[in-house]
Amino acid sequence: MSTINTGDIADGTIIDGVHYHQFDIVIVGAGGAGMRAAIEAGPHAKTAVISKLYPTRSHTGAAQGGMAAALANVEDDNWEWHTYDTVKGGDYLVDQDAAEILAKEAIDAVVDLENMGLPFNRTEDGKIDQRRFGGHTREHGKAPVRRACYAADRTGHMILQTLYQNCVRLGINFFNEFYVLDLIMTEVDGVEEPAGVVAYELSTGDLHVFQSKATIFATGGFGKIFKTTSNAHTLTGDGVGIIWRKGLPLEDMEFFQFHPTGLAGLGILLSEAARGEGAILRNAEGERFMERYTPTLKDLAPRDIVARSMATEIREGRGAGPDKDYLFLDITHLEPAVIDEKLPDITEFARTYLGVEPYTEPVPVLPTAHYAMGGIPTNVQAEVLRNNTDVVKGLYAAGECACVSVHGSNRLGTNSLLDINVFGKRAGKAAIEYVKTAEFVPLPENPAGGVKNILDMVRAGDGTERIAAIRKELQVSMDRNAQIFRTDESLEEVTNLIQSLRGRYRNIQLHDKGKRFNTDLLEAVELGFLLDLAEVLVFSARSRKESRGGHMREDYPDRDDENFLVHTMAYLTGDPESEEAGDHIRLDWKPVVITNYPPMERKY
Repeated sequence: MSTINTGDIADGTIIDGVHYHQFDIVIVGAGGAGMRAAIEAGPHAKTAVISKLYPTRSHTGAAQGGMAAALANVEDDNWEWHTYDTVKGGDYLVDQDAAEILAKEAIDAVVDLENMGLPFNRTEDGKIDQRRFGGHTREHGKAPVRRACYAADRTGHMILQTLYQNCVRLGINFFNEFYVLDLIMTEVDGVEEPAGVVAYELSTGDLHVFQSKATIFATGGFGKIFKTTSNAHTLTGDGVGIIWRKGLPLEDMEFFQFHPTGLAGLGILLSEAARGEGAILRNAEGERFMERYTPTLKDLAPRDIVARSMATEIREGRGAGPDKDYLFLDITHLEPAVIDEKLPDITEFARTYLGVEPYTEPVPVLPTAHYAMGGIPTNVQAEVLRNNTDVVKGLYAAGECACVSVHGSNRLGTNSLLDINVFGKRAGKAAIEYVKTAEFVPLPENPAGGVKNILDMVRAGDGTERIAAIRKELQVSMDRNAQIFRTDESLEEVTNLIQSLRGRYRNIQLHDKGKRFNTDLLEAVELGFLLDLAEVLVFSARSRKESRGGHMREDYPDRDDENFLVHTMAYLTGDPESEEAGDHIRLDWKPVVITNYPPMERKY
């Protein structure tokens, strides 16, 4: 295979209209995980961060409630209890070695942020304040514990701002509004190795090739496969989709979390912090119904349990509103001063988007698609896996796009902001060690050719289908058939729809044929990723014939440890455009790492 001589590439070199850059480490994504990796890597190697958004618009900023760490600032706590809660909360699909790392390193992660300048809420004696969150307990499940470190209900926003300010201080190279659309792989001694990425510059329409010794994916989730979601419009799973199309596996894709308290009809999130401060979920009859489902933790049970309980209340006719299709989050019994101090954003959301005054009225809520537990498989050093055991040298992933797996089949609230800091840092450190001795992998002769062909084909399309219409049909069907409750019949329905939508996708037409700021073009490309990821989620869900965590099969309602205490590993083996539904996907299984906590019945 012909390659480009690495020595011919200087930063800004243009070959056949394509811009070339060379960095030791390229980080794709400027959310919490990406910028935490950059802070670790930047002082030691030439590092670039490529982001489809301006960094402080990344979705980490939407996280509200807190970041878990067993600081024991307000009551007794320790990292082993945190590990246990994480394992049990994930319905024992959590890799326990990873959970131990998460809980142990949580304390340093919080201190790191404090030293960077993050303005945490404080106790009267000046320590970082902590509050309760769902599924976090003391003494291995005896009672709720105050473990979430927080900055009002803007914790993610504060983390994002703090990380960005420190990246600026360190002089990190940012390429903002650059859409990474491909991972360049070059065959070396019979094995495909990563050589860099190809990005589309939104402001010009130009293509850029970034050659790197190490590449870190930190591209976030893909909640836009659902209609009702807390995820921003940009969370289309580009990074996960790129890895999938390269024939590398995706892990545990069937597990998607539905946050209990999205604003009814909108999906905009009301943080679990509200329940941590004493908010109560009620049905149309005013009953605190969670007492019937989880008498110990009540409203602060893990999210999968609360979401299923809410859906059950609505199914059984205890929902509110004209269509009996939502429930209430009640904070009217809390002091207005407490609400204003600790929950200012979410109460303003209720006023702005629903016209409800939370001081005096309960807020209509409904579960909303929130977080992908599955994604790009990695080991605890954030190295991407080629299969169950082998790593792809020089390729790393962290944050929601990755599956390490610390969340198993259900993530505990506040463990996501912790995950991005612990494993973002680990990704940066591992990449630094790798590039100390690694050489650049040669680029193929035309590394941007595949992306150029795709963009030209989409831009030239003269069909009759609209991108927005296809996306909407996908999202509506995913909400109806693959949300909290699933059956083989419902999953088959959405599988067949995806095949139909693929045919329509080949017949799209863009109104904007230009190059500059062509978001129409990029939404078309993103739709391709959404179709891919929805399909692998549904395929994996049909194959897991049990119920566990965020995956509830009504036709297989019990957890089945004998057959399914394993991670799903899905591989793309053919062309989805030319084969029958599912013929191009192969499933394998990976053992769950169990150390101190054998699977037990999950009672709260």
